[in-house]
Amino acid sequence: MTKRTSILTIALSAAALAAAQLAWAGQAPGSLADADIPVSHHDRVYAAEQFSNTVSVIDPADNKLVGLIRLGDPSPGNFSPLYKGQLLVHGMGYSPDHRTIAVVSIGSNSVSFIDTQTNAVKHVTYVGRSPHEAFFTPDGKEVWVTVRGENYVAVLDGTTYEEKTRITVPAGPGMQIFSPDGKYGYVCSSFNPETEVVSVADHKIVGTVKQASPFCPDIAATPDGKQVWFTLKDVGKVQVFDAKPPFALIKTLDTGPITNHVNIVHNANGMFAYVTVGGLNVVKVFRTDDLSQVATIAVGNLPHGLWPSGDGSRIYVGLENADAMTAIDTLTNKVIATVPIGQAPQAVTYVPNAVPEGDGTQNLQTLGLAGQSAHIALVPVGSGESAAAGNAPTTVALFDQGLVQVLQAAVTGLQPKQSYVLGLADNPDGTGNLQVVANFMTNPAGSAIVNALGQIRQLVTPGASTSGDKRHYLVIAPQVAGKPGAPVQVQSL
Repeated sequence: MTKRTSILTIALSAAALAAAQLAWAGQAPGSLADADIPVSHHDRVYAAEQFSNTVSVIDPADNKLVGLIRLGDPSPGNFSPLYKGQLLVHGMGYSPDHRTIAVVSIGSNSVSFIDTQTNAVKHVTYVGRSPHEAFFTPDGKEVWVTVRGENYVAVLDGTTYEEKTRITVPAGPGMQIFSPDGKYGYVCSSFNPETEVVSVADHKIVGTVKQASPFCPDIAATPDGKQVWFTLKDVGKVQVFDAKPPFALIKTLDTGPITNHVNIVHNANGMFAYVTVGGLNVVKVFRTDDLSQVATIAVGNLPHGLWPSGDGSRIYVGLENADAMTAIDTLTNKVIATVPIGQAPQAVTYVPNAVPEGDGTQNLQTLGLAGQSAHIALVPVGSGESAAAGNAPTTVALFDQGLVQVLQAAVTGLQPKQSYVLGLADNPDGTGNLQVVANFMTNPAGSAIVNALGQIRQLVTPGASTSGDKRHYLVIAPQVAGKPGAPVQVQSL
């Protein structure tokens, strides 16, 4: 070997070692053995948006909104008996070849299959009442859809997208995810306190994991095939169990009110679970080896869905009450970008190499009305309304639907399992006449998601009214003997 060849060999070996160190490992929902895919303009981040009935499409290479896929119309147009669009766009999964996303619409009982290259809807499958999430099996042969309003998982053919069988489970299946080797499907419940483990090969239940509460909206499996994590929204917890028989519970973690989604990241620092805690407006980060918490990241109002990039260098988080997508650098756990998107993003997914060629802008629309909303905070009575707004226990979004708005309040800081009203008061301190907008019951964590529809923005935002109506103020008050009591939270000014 010549000296020149020896130097070249050493240089190549060093480059290979450096490349190996940068190739961090496979990302969820795939296997640890899968090759990482660096962030590029071929990738796309998608958000399913519940009140604008859209899917936002983001290019993560420069964190820019490419456009929206419109699956339906805003209210009240979608109230018509002749309405043909989708309603309450909510859940999302993608195919192993990264060419198709499956988008669940709860209100129209549908799964829309969208081509990632062209953004065109290529098929719509209608299933049972109130489906919640859909995901492809790792081999792409099937799509499992949790039909939360009933008691089964609808199993669709992965090619024709037609339903071929059903897997009966306890009522209210919330979400399913698969072991990286494709052997098991894990189905948590939103109505019953148990998660079912199903054999993918024969669709038989082979295990059961006890949930600490009945309300699980989201579940994730680690790419090393060792653990499954699921969230409990009503009690503000996350549970971790062994991904293999006998599927033993490993630990229960207290995370906070309105714990929404969980996902897994593997990077140079190790493997981590990222959890959105909507009532605290943060993402909490836990190691998967010793289950210790290593970070709390402030992200914005009501974080919901989240998904890592193909190389684990970032995780993207949908902000339900901020109409935005936040990107987090997973090595520093710092927010690096926030992108305006459609109304009330729910599920989020990152699809590497979704657009193999071109700019991928076909069939997309501009943000338009879907980007219009107002945001309000409610703070405890007597806390100093303006100063406390940054740490408000309750955030309110008013999503424009034309002349009316959908109101969504992420309420925390109340007594658990108690009846309250969200209302309009005459005065900023909550005194005077109180008109009830919505009645609600808090969950065991003293929190709730409250919705209403009407011309509310015109009454509660400064200078918004054009009708000469007196301004009102949003408040929360307990129900006492069937009537509103003294307000406990008032609108921040």
